[in-house]
This record gives sequence, structure tokens and C-alpha cells, in this order.
Amino acid sequence: MQSNVGIMENLRVKAIDRLIGGVDEAGRGALVGPLIVAGISIKSSRLHELIKIGIKDSKMLSPKQRRSLIPKLVDQVECICICKLTPSDVDDGVSNSSLNVLEAKAMAVVIENIFPDTVFIDSCDVNPIRFRKSVSEFVCVNRPRRIISLHRAEDASIAVAGASIIAKVTRDYEMLRIRQEYGEMGSGYPSDKKTKRFVREWIEKNNTPRTFIRESWKPMKMLLSRDYQV
Repeated sequence: MQSNVGIMENLRVKAIDRLIGGVDEAGRGALVGPLIVAGISIKSSRLHELIKIGIKDSKMLSPKQRRSLIPKLVDQVECICICKLTPSDVDDGVSNSSLNVLEAKAMAVVIENIFPDTVFIDSCDVNPIRFRKSVSEFVCVNRPRRIISLHRAEDASIAVAGASIIAKVTRDYEMLRIRQEYGEMGSGYPSDKKTKRFVREWIEKNNTPRTFIRESWKPMKMLLSRDYQV
């Protein structure tokens, strides 16, 4: 059965070999660690090569498979850009505007540095059209001809799938560094019992979060509120 991934880009292949971009994030909902926004651009004539080497949504791949694909992906693409937003960046973004606006700004920076003619982005907003407009407003230089915002863009665009792998591998590496310094803490997501236990014990012992923990997240606010009351 022929894969549907990449069909949208292939329909746009013209005589000129244009650059197709894909942008995705990893770690948006995490309690611990950074939010990573990554993007790639690739010639439209080489999109099929990404399917051949096994590029797909990072969530469908094991950590080992994702890591093994990075060198192959680098060989195929023209540009890669990675933007790391620290927990303090996320906290500031939530306090000053919204996480969607912060992510739109980060995606705009990535887009400006991968020089695509057309770029597909994964929409974190419930309204993809509104998110596309938000990202577009922040793109000041190297504006693409088209920005296409979609939910689950990694399923429709092989370029976004490639970007999702880079974002996830980068966040995995950042989490590894944090674990090496502070100890095992699970995935870093609030749904992970190991993560919640680590954060709770850290607060009980130190009475303050570290720079690798997002204070603006509801589970963290509840822990801080309870401890401050005690």
C-alpha cells in the first residue's frame, strides 16, 4: 500500500525545485525540561527520499529509531533550525501573553532560518487558520510564499514528520542532561507518576523549583501553593 505521507507536498512539485519546509515541536505539555521547536527544509524533488529512509511521525518511532534516523535525515535536507525554549521562557510566555503566542514566535524564527518556499506547520491552536496568521505576523525576513497550518501536520507532511523527529531527539537529549545532574525523573510530563513524585519530593526538600521545572504549570502551582501554606 502506498503511503499517503508527503502527498500534499508532491502535488506542489513544479519545474522549479522549490524548498519545502516543515516545523514541529516537542515538550509543549511537559512539566520538566524545555520546549523544542524544530524545522527542516528540503528540495521538493527529494521528498520521496524521506519516505524511503523511514521518516514518519516521531511518536510512531522508538527513541533508538529516532536517533538512528538523524544522520540519514541530515544527508537529505537543505537546512535545519532548532529553537530551545527554557522552562523560564515558557513561564514568561504564559504570564505575558499565551503559550500559543510564544510558540508562534519560535516557529517564525525557525521559518526565517530554513528559507522555505512553502512551509507546513503543526498548529497548537484549536484554530489552525488563526495560528497561521499569528506565525505569519512574526515572520519578518525570508517570508515563504505559503504557510500551511494543520492539526497533526506530521501525518500530512513528510517534512513536518522529519522536523518532529529532530525536535523529539533534541528534547530527549536535554532531558538526559537534566537526569544526569539531578537524578531520574521519568518523561518530564505531568501524566508520568515518576515525574510527579520527583517534583513533589524536590519541592518538599528544597521548597523551591529549579530552572528545569515550569512554575506556570497547574500541577506545579498546586504543589507550591500547598507547600507555601504549610
